[in-house]
Amino acid sequence: MEFELSEEHRMLKDLVVRFVRDELMPLETGVMAREAEGGGLYLDAEVQARLDAKAHELGLFGLDAPEDVGGSDLPMVAMVGVEEEIGRTVTPYTLPPDSPNLRMLMATVNERQRQAYLAPYVAGKTVSAIGISEPGAGSDPAAMTTRAVRDGDDWIINGRKIWISRAADADFTILMAVTDPEKGARGGMTAFLVDKGTPGFNVLRRIPMLGGQYTYEVALEDCRVEGWKLLGQEGAGFAPMQTRLGTRRIQMAAWSVGMAQRAVDMMIEYAPQRKTFGAPLSERQAIQFWIAEAVTKIHAARLMTYDCAWKLDNGRDVRSEISMIKWFATEMAYETVDRAMQAFGAMGMTKELPLQLMQAKLRTMRIYDGPTEVHKWVVARNLLGTRR
Repeated sequence: MEFELSEEHRMLKDLVVRFVRDELMPLETGVMAREAEGGGLYLDAEVQARLDAKAHELGLFGLDAPEDVGGSDLPMVAMVGVEEEIGRTVTPYTLPPDSPNLRMLMATVNERQRQAYLAPYVAGKTVSAIGISEPGAGSDPAAMTTRAVRDGDDWIINGRKIWISRAADADFTILMAVTDPEKGARGGMTAFLVDKGTPGFNVLRRIPMLGGQYTYEVALEDCRVEGWKLLGQEGAGFAPMQTRLGTRRIQMAAWSVGMAQRAVDMMIEYAPQRKTFGAPLSERQAIQFWIAEAVTKIHAARLMTYDCAWKLDNGRDVRSEISMIKWFATEMAYETVDRAMQAFGAMGMTKELPLQLMQAKLRTMRIYDGPTEVHKWVVARNLLGTRR
């Protein structure tokens, strides 16, 4: 069993290290200032375009996308190293295209959809969103009530979706709906591609979230979707949705490792410089223990995440492992960032350091794509063989 990246994937990770250091880190001061003034956590269009151009120049576009649509077809193991480095910065940038929706499309598109949706997405020409959660049906897809009913060759969709990132700006949204209420999540759930501006796809409100982030609530009111935009097979939307969720959870675990590593690095640099009651913080046992515990848990989370990614790349069943790393890594990073804020004292409470944005992102990640408690329940259920 190998515990190191291959030389090729290590070189890629080093390239991303330089991209983060040279392109993303210098933007942090402006990003933090804008968020502190209530302007939200975002990049303006000009900066976004510049970063996209630089990433494309460096060959960082479509890393895990298929080669036949311009990608590099990299395995999940390689992407863990990439995402860990992206996680170290609070500059809100993701290398195009975002892997979770990409991998769901890869698992489901037909040839027409490959050319109309997947290829432009890999090329960075489009932005996507996904609508899964509903008011009253967050972590339980079986409680989904949004309905899609056939009308000739088309489908008519009615229902509500909530907590959708980018819903107002996305060129298309992957929308989950029930097509057979009797089967529900077990053969009655279907994915659709809904284009921006489709009549009946109504963005109701933008919801301010922690850390300057936003999500949206959407109402589907007799939203007509052409038949060829059904994604995958009718009634078979649950499995590719889980592929998408699993990819995001691995990504979150890697981001968490990156954030935790940044936080502990800040503590290690700061502790010898800051004196209290005649001695540097680095000589205080509490700080020493915080650092020792943090680097140990980071090491564990990193290995767990690579193990999960390797098993996924090799076709193994990783449902338990994905739940393990999602809750363990996010909780570990939240604790590590919190202790770093404590170590920095009053300065740790300011919006002049990136710690508060890291903490806010981690707080949302402990809920997004399944809260910690649900993932613990999934692990236990898989071991005990219990069902609701």
